[in-house]
Amino acid sequence: MQTGGIRIEKIYLYVLDTMADWEPALLLAELRSGRYFKAKALKYNVATVGLTRNPVTTMGGVKVIPDLTLAELTTHDAALLILPGGDTWLEPRHAPVFQVAREFLEKDIPVAAICGATIGLGANGLLDRHHHTSNDLNYLKMCCQGYRGEGLFINKPAVCDGSLITASGVAPLEFAYETLKKLDVFAPATLDAWYKLFSTHEPEQFNALMESLPGTS
Repeated sequence: MQTGGIRIEKIYLYVLDTMADWEPALLLAELRSGRYFKAKALKYNVATVGLTRNPVTTMGGVKVIPDLTLAELTTHDAALLILPGGDTWLEPRHAPVFQVAREFLEKDIPVAAICGATIGLGANGLLDRHHHTSNDLNYLKMCCQGYRGEGLFINKPAVCDGSLITASGVAPLEFAYETLKKLDVFAPATLDAWYKLFSTHEPEQFNALMESLPGTS
């Protein structure tokens, strides 16, 4: 959608009881704020999506009221679907979200899954054609009886293959990095300095980050 010279795209965050609050937090903050974007004419609106509009309670005890249901979600103006970790991903009630994820991937719209969400994808055949990672290969095989993607598993914190980004639950920073890189919203130097700042905690990386932004050179 174009409004007053600003291009607005939608990011959908699937919310579920026991959702691991922190896993998508850094990614969402950067995408929502756009503070380091190379193009200031791009803006993302974030919408939470649930099975119903009933409140869900995250792992940290935060109550979230979904903005819309999966049945209401469309791919129009969609830029990304985020699937956070949680303890209930193997429950049959989540089946509809895998249909949505499959539609996004078929339309080449990125899907970013972390921790328990990768288990759900594996159990529903969505990891069988993409290089991917998860918390642990043996655990993935144990939980997902129909999983056929072992040959495509990569033992890294986060992996991007085509439109699918996957990450271990202990790698929210790498999850954010790979997704930001896929969306191409930061200049390469900005993304590099941003990652180094959060991974090394060195103050000089903040200076490098600020110097990488458009109009500061």
